[in-house]
Amino acid sequence: MTAPVHPFILSGGAGTRLWPASSAAMPKQLLALTSQDTLLQETLRRFVGSAFRRPVVICSAGHAAEIRRQVASLGGVHLITEPEPRSTAAAAVVAATHAAAVDPDALVLLAPADHHIDDPAAFRACLLSATEDAARGAIVTFGITPTAPETGYGYIRAPGEGTAGRPVVAFTEKPDRATAAGWLAEGGHFWNSGIFLFRADMLTAEARQLAPDIARFAAQAVHRASVNGDTTELDAASFARCPSISIDYALMERTDRAVMVPATFPWSDVGTWEALWRLGAKGDERAVVTVGDVVAEDCSGTLLRAEEGGPRITALGVEGLVVVATHSDVLILPRTASERVRDLAARRDR
Repeated sequence: MTAPVHPFILSGGAGTRLWPASSAAMPKQLLALTSQDTLLQETLRRFVGSAFRRPVVICSAGHAAEIRRQVASLGGVHLITEPEPRSTAAAAVVAATHAAAVDPDALVLLAPADHHIDDPAAFRACLLSATEDAARGAIVTFGITPTAPETGYGYIRAPGEGTAGRPVVAFTEKPDRATAAGWLAEGGHFWNSGIFLFRADMLTAEARQLAPDIARFAAQAVHRASVNGDTTELDAASFARCPSISIDYALMERTDRAVMVPATFPWSDVGTWEALWRLGAKGDERAVVTVGDVVAEDCSGTLLRAEEGGPRITALGVEGLVVVATHSDVLILPRTASERVRDLAARRDR
């Protein structure tokens, strides 16, 4: 029987493509965007049953108080706080080191806190189907079958048939539209979900070989951490010496142990206002999504979101727009320009 899975939830991103609702102080995973629960709460609710150990959330020290408040109703979780962001490769080694101290045979799941998965049961079934590959030493990633030539995602090339794990041929970061369209037509290419499953000892062994500074200093940050109840505070001096690089660049693009399992669950990274429009409840064929104190008349293909504490929104005859009003800012843009919000927000906040 395969060992239980230890879920580690990555809650370190800022979600700047969802500005102005999402900010460094209150990033998107801590917001209720797709339901009455926040994305973090949705994520934690997926890990129920004897197949999973108690979840651990890896987060910024500055978000710890808000996360404790949000998880209190879920029975609480263990927090590992990062003194500064060092990206996902360091977080993966931290998770593997922490899990191995509890269970030498631990299977570790690394999952972002800010994704939306509409069918938690299908997610759990797909995840558990991959545990045998992980137990044998594979570093498993889950690929999303593309539905459009998206340029905002990384891609995994893993030709094959069926839903079983298959070797990864290549990882490629965000392509241009023509390249993405070619891959969509060719098949065998998948969006990179950023969800990983691996044996703790195997991940740390690969990190020692491929990213030795991360392996050394991330593990050291765990060994020298301060533990206070349900919180592990990573050692700041050690963690600061970790190179800041993603697990994709540091390990997955270089290891020969990468295996991709096609996702059999509906998935969205909730990465843009366009994505939120797609997920939102649309009252009729006009496809208008409204949230908060909004009045919309003769509008179509539009997302109108009035955050609590911000102004009301009244719209007449608009098409294909995103309008978001918060207590401090109002964003207006064509829905199809959603990928440009990050750069726009950076200029606005200078």
